[in-house]
Amino acid sequence: MNEFNRRDFLTRAMAALGLSAAARRDGFAAFMQDAAGASAQRIDIHHHFAPPAWVAEVKGRPLLQTANTTWTPEKSIEDLDRAGSAAAVISITNPGLWFGDSQTTNRIARACNEYGANLVQRYPTRFGLFAAMPLPDIDATLKEIAYAYDALKVDGIGLFTSYGDKWLGNPAFRPVMEELSRRKAIVHVHPTAANCCRNLDYGTAPGSIEYGTDTTRAIIGVTFNGDTTRYPDIRFIWSHGGGAAPFLAGRIDGGSRNAADRMPAGFIAEAKKFFYDTAGAANRGAIASLLELVGTSQILFGTDFPPGGTNLAVAKAVADLGYFKAADLRAIERDNAVRLLPRLKASAA
Repeated sequence: MNEFNRRDFLTRAMAALGLSAAARRDGFAAFMQDAAGASAQRIDIHHHFAPPAWVAEVKGRPLLQTANTTWTPEKSIEDLDRAGSAAAVISITNPGLWFGDSQTTNRIARACNEYGANLVQRYPTRFGLFAAMPLPDIDATLKEIAYAYDALKVDGIGLFTSYGDKWLGNPAFRPVMEELSRRKAIVHVHPTAANCCRNLDYGTAPGSIEYGTDTTRAIIGVTFNGDTTRYPDIRFIWSHGGGAAPFLAGRIDGGSRNAADRMPAGFIAEAKKFFYDTAGAANRGAIASLLELVGTSQILFGTDFPPGGTNLAVAKAVADLGYFKAADLRAIERDNAVRLLPRLKASAA
């Protein structure tokens, strides 16, 4: 696309998003510079796919969003191309894979991973894969980790914040954490609504509050239970800017004095080691809290496509925050992801 056509397309797209002329002017120059160059290198680290076997199993279940049932590879590629983005790392979203039956979960996890690996084979510069895991079945998960890495050559692992009534950090999951650390795994964690809290009647759907809360519980789980010090080679990516954890970091850190045997440096020191994505967090309040906790080197571009947002809309929202210089945006949109996933450097050349 030449510069004139690119400019015309972006102007029309922003107008279609309902942005005022003043809002379009704010940050427009920076966004146009990005669109002309760096945007062709953007990597969406939080991007969902929906294999047919998964869709067949989850239809009608709570927490399922319709946009995920109509996903196709072509829709993902179209979304990337429309924004000038290079690649997306795909993962499974809610309602997840655990519905109380291990055999079903094991079957769906394998089907998802083989479908995703085939998609990466077909489009190696457009997609990466965070493999789905059949937790809470520990033995099956250990086998799937081996299959995912050794046979399918995946880029990392996708986990959920909780499974039934167990959050990440639960001692039952330690064999899995030990193996992930041994493999120096990149682990992308997606929230869900835990059994305790998904049916509370306070006026809004679980995704509005419970996902951020469950992310916070899982972050506390892996830190306060000592997993982050016990298994230091796991590189965690937390969805949605880390939920409420950045905002509550000082308060949580105060409580970490009672867990000094498990995290001697305290909670904030552990939380600074994590990576956080922008999906569902591309607003000034969320990012301001996150930037109080970590620098831009720990922030990754993510959209939560298809239900959460398009590459074009989220990239514009991040640029319009006014927090980031061009070098910061390049790190968030490309360099940090390539540092974690060197294979994707070819996608961002």
